[in-house]
Amino acid sequence: MQTNFTEAQLRDPAMARSNEVLRACVHCGFCTATCPTYQVLGDELDSPRGRIYLIKDMLENERVPDEKTVRHIDRCLSCLACMTTCPSGVHYMHLVDHARDYIERNYRRRWDDRALRWILAKILPYPTRFRAALAGAKLARPLRGLMPDPRLRAMLEMAPKSVPPVSRNDDPQTFPASGPHRRRVALMTGCAQRALNTDINDATIRLLTRHGCDVVVAEGAGCCGALTHHMGKSDESHASAARNIRAWVREMDANGLDAIVINTSGCGTTVKDYGHMFRNDPLAKDAARVSAIARDISELMTDLGLRDGVLPQPPKVAYHAACSLQHGQQIKTLPKDLLRRAGFQVVEPKNPHLCCGSAGTYNLMQPEISAELKNRKVATLKAADPDVVAAGNIGCMMQLGTSMGVPVVHTAELLDWATGGPKPAALSAAVN
Repeated sequence: MQTNFTEAQLRDPAMARSNEVLRACVHCGFCTATCPTYQVLGDELDSPRGRIYLIKDMLENERVPDEKTVRHIDRCLSCLACMTTCPSGVHYMHLVDHARDYIERNYRRRWDDRALRWILAKILPYPTRFRAALAGAKLARPLRGLMPDPRLRAMLEMAPKSVPPVSRNDDPQTFPASGPHRRRVALMTGCAQRALNTDINDATIRLLTRHGCDVVVAEGAGCCGALTHHMGKSDESHASAARNIRAWVREMDANGLDAIVINTSGCGTTVKDYGHMFRNDPLAKDAARVSAIARDISELMTDLGLRDGVLPQPPKVAYHAACSLQHGQQIKTLPKDLLRRAGFQVVEPKNPHLCCGSAGTYNLMQPEISAELKNRKVATLKAADPDVVAAGNIGCMMQLGTSMGVPVVHTAELLDWATGGPKPAALSAAVN
């Protein structure tokens, strides 16, 4: 694609990067075939190619974003299926991230939209605040039909019926390996996951220590910044990321780390991009060090070698591929291979490359499109007739859990159970 940025514009590193991404696009349209919003809406401007045209025009002319441009960019899930499909290697993620930052700085949203985004940014990344909000949502849930804004109704409907008690495993500490020591790793405990489902981190710690890892929960680490990053709130997202970088580098320099393990794939995609996010920052070197050793739990368990499964009759598992894992990190086969090694019968739904509609805060900000994508994904998963659904991202688990009719659990919970850990609580509840 031909671009016409000025030399002055290209002195801005963000503009220079967007120029590189835009120039790689050859207008082929392959991306439209795998874009979920284009499939649902059928509008060229709701495809990656259409959004690229809008972003190019907005950035090149440095114009104040108009409502049309903002609407179509807001509708993007950032599922990154387009990046997997693109034969030209267009790094759409960096382009749309820049566009969202530009919109946030230059567009005046409606008051209710601004208020909603402010609330999400000030609550979701903070587990204590999020827990309090979930308790309030539980009380307000019977009144959801009276809410005039569909986004508020979606928030109440997504609230779980119960909030798990705080897990002290999420506190800063070190869990020693059981048996011969093989690795020293830091576990990213996250933010929203700590409020919504404490079983995931607990299972991950057991799984890693059982396989010879000292597991460190680093003092000062928390939210990865993804939630605010995808809303274009770069100052807030970079502040969260910087806290993590400093916390993990302290551990790296003090006692060494072989890996930073992440069990929420949306966070993993962001942490692995810290090197890019901070490329022009004093933290650039440390950010690159962190990104270099960031690993999804499925990557580390593949490296370690999973113990043989011990379950006499393991259930049939439908594997849901989170977009941030299969497209954002290009990890497609490892979780399925691990589940099979553990003894599970693994099945996949049709069109596994398509998004379930969760996408961070997307299901709260774009509830109608999200609901359609969820319905399509649930239908394909149910067609596989599983006993349980496995996923590697808490957002997907929450999105699918209310509609599947069978338990939806994290891949790490199943691997923990199969190698000697307790049965996942969601499976036990389903039996009872």
